[in-house]
Amino acid sequence: MKNRNFDTWLGIGLNILHYRKEQGLTQMQLAEKANISRNHIQRIETAACSCTLDTLIDIAEALNIPLIKLFEFKD
Repeated sequence: MKNRNFDTWLGIGLNILHYRKEQGLTQMQLAEKANISRNHIQRIETAACSCTLDTLIDIAEALNIPLIKLFEFKD
């Protein structure tokens, strides 16, 4: 996925990766908790695809973090 919002999606994906690794979860474990496929998690983490707000809410809930944390980008 390369579009005008690529950098934003990459930041979201990196945040998901960070919180997932921080909690010691595999992509499969997070996928099961969020009720989506492991492949979809992988594609979101690498910004290979975008996703719906509902999916981001499910991921944040599965990670037990506030949704806003996925949008806090590091410089």
